[in-house]
Amino acid sequence: MKKTLLLLCLASTAIFAQKKDFDDKDLIAGKTPQNFSQSLPTINRWIDDERILITQKLTPDGESKTMVLELSSGKITEATPEILNPKAKPVKSIITKNGNLYLKSGNDEIQLTNDKAEEKNALFSPDSSFIAYTKENNLYTFSFKNNKEIQLTNDGTKTILNGYATWVYWEEIFGRPTRFRAFWWSPDSKKIAYMRFDESKTPMFPLYSSEGQHGFIEETRYPKSGDPNPEAKVGFVSPDGGATTWADFNEKDEQYFGWPAWLPDGSGLMLQWINRGNDNLKLYNVSPKDGSKKEIYNETQTSWIGIDEADERLTIMDGGKEMMIISDKTGWKQLYLYDINGKFKNNITDGKYTVKSVEGIDQKNRVVYFYARGLENTARFDLYRVGFDGKGLKRLTFGEFNNRNINFSPNLKYFITTYSNINTPTQMAAVDNSGKLVRELGTIKGTEMENYNLAKTELLRVKSDDGIYDLPMTITYPQNMIAGKKYPVLISIYGGPDAGTVYDQWTWSVRQQWYAKEGIIQVALDHRASGHFGKEGVAYMHRNLGYWEMKDYKTLVKSLIDKGIADPTKICITGFSYGGYMSCYALTYGSDVFTHGMAGGSVTDWGLYDSAYTERYMDTPVENPEGYKSASVMTHTDKLKGVLQIVHGTMDDNVHMQNSIQLISKLQDSKKNFEFMLYPNGRHGWGGNKGLHFDNLKTQFIYKHLLEKPIPEGLLK
Repeated sequence: MKKTLLLLCLASTAIFAQKKDFDDKDLIAGKTPQNFSQSLPTINRWIDDERILITQKLTPDGESKTMVLELSSGKITEATPEILNPKAKPVKSIITKNGNLYLKSGNDEIQLTNDKAEEKNALFSPDSSFIAYTKENNLYTFSFKNNKEIQLTNDGTKTILNGYATWVYWEEIFGRPTRFRAFWWSPDSKKIAYMRFDESKTPMFPLYSSEGQHGFIEETRYPKSGDPNPEAKVGFVSPDGGATTWADFNEKDEQYFGWPAWLPDGSGLMLQWINRGNDNLKLYNVSPKDGSKKEIYNETQTSWIGIDEADERLTIMDGGKEMMIISDKTGWKQLYLYDINGKFKNNITDGKYTVKSVEGIDQKNRVVYFYARGLENTARFDLYRVGFDGKGLKRLTFGEFNNRNINFSPNLKYFITTYSNINTPTQMAAVDNSGKLVRELGTIKGTEMENYNLAKTELLRVKSDDGIYDLPMTITYPQNMIAGKKYPVLISIYGGPDAGTVYDQWTWSVRQQWYAKEGIIQVALDHRASGHFGKEGVAYMHRNLGYWEMKDYKTLVKSLIDKGIADPTKICITGFSYGGYMSCYALTYGSDVFTHGMAGGSVTDWGLYDSAYTERYMDTPVENPEGYKSASVMTHTDKLKGVLQIVHGTMDDNVHMQNSIQLISKLQDSKKNFEFMLYPNGRHGWGGNKGLHFDNLKTQFIYKHLLEKPIPEGLLK
């Protein structure tokens, strides 16, 4: 009798533990079951070193509550009005209405400008006595003391830009978040450093819009590889007006300037300079008084040097007495300590791993907190601390997880990390600066998640053909795989230099689950130059874009074919921008392995892309003609034998549609079939209904060519 009861109990336990499959209708609609997942708290701000202001969603429909969490005790209280809106002077901001600038303070708005010209990038001086902005390519200030606008430069034209970045600087050097701003207040508010660009010798590239009866042309000064670059120089001007003091550089030289940083006392501007060949980086201290410059750092490499944003390359410390510089000159990005005059002191970090960023500096105890990958696993990022002298290196994050969104308390007592791995849903925790876990703050895992059959995903490594690297790959397998059956493969990539997509982190999505159910192997691949193997690996790309990426991608895909799980007649690769280039290149140069491709916004010949990016890796077309020829998709169109879908936005100002048009022309001349879709007025990406159309286009491609069956009703949006 007891034995019978035991068997019944075991049977009921097995039935109870059996996991459920997702409802097809929910997956098609993009829904997850009730209580399957939940939101992580939103960290609004640190109130002080012990308390955090957080917002937590209470219901799936978006109802939320803002609370105060006391870390040491775990006590949670509702945020008081005083904490939500601390008493202080009314916050002043600059807003734009009807094309003019207004000063907003509390509920009051005061109009500052009144003309037809568009003011751009209005920025308060540190003491809030001025704002600076650009208008019609001239630099202006508005003085609150004198209640008047002051024009600082007068030579702005369509091709002379003062304080406003030329396109190639914005895209490739300063970065898109800068919104073309190219001026910088000194800390004492007495000077403005700005860059002046002369685009007159840079070719104009026309972007055609078909809108209206006659359409129109948008003119962009865009230097292609080998073209004349915009001339740039750096000047200093008083916000009250007067003559500009120019830095001691020759604007006729082939050069680039990076995003600068003022010394804390305003006595100098730390300015990155690099030659057009991108292999000699210098750091100068430039005087705003007379424009004289002092070289304080000089680095050369045989491949190239990235010209980074100032806070990525340089950290000024101790009130301007010391500085940390990040460099990958050894083949791995590391931290180095110098005095402010450029005298080397010591390595702060050293080894075959990559320092990503400096997250905090404890000047009193001479400790730096930094974010890095590769000490534990190249597919994971962690937070570390180390002394300025390079001693006492310690990992502060915990477990076998990838960490994101490090957020320190004001005095570096605690930090918050968001962490996960391939098999662990994303969580959030508070940790102290010795690495002790203080408190878990939340998880995206709902109470029902573990009751469902999730598509299996794992991270694998495959030895490169030359035996040097263990190449990483994540695979989401089809559900209910049948032994001996071969499945279509869908590969999503980007592929650019130091821009990998394979990390040991949670990536589950409804669409991923659906395609696993439909029987697709979903893969992300990283090659040797993706960042896993430092600059040592990235440098393989020098003068040879396309070759090593494709060689390593083939190795990874062949490993799936050799396992007997991948259908060699249905190997599909998809990507956008550099990923579009890789997809086109895979279907031509790599067509012995890749059979299907979806390519969006693709570079198809590096002679058609901008000078700053392309020449960094390839040098100029004159210097490297064979490299450009080999890397061009057009060189290999005769090899196309699969199905290639080409997609482009007609107003793409980054990767011009010219790339796809020239590829299409070459494919037509080669009597090759392909699919093509354009998105009118689309830039380098698009949203709205055109974005939905693009998603549907890819879904239709997958069902037609990989699954070879009708699309389920409701899957198209």
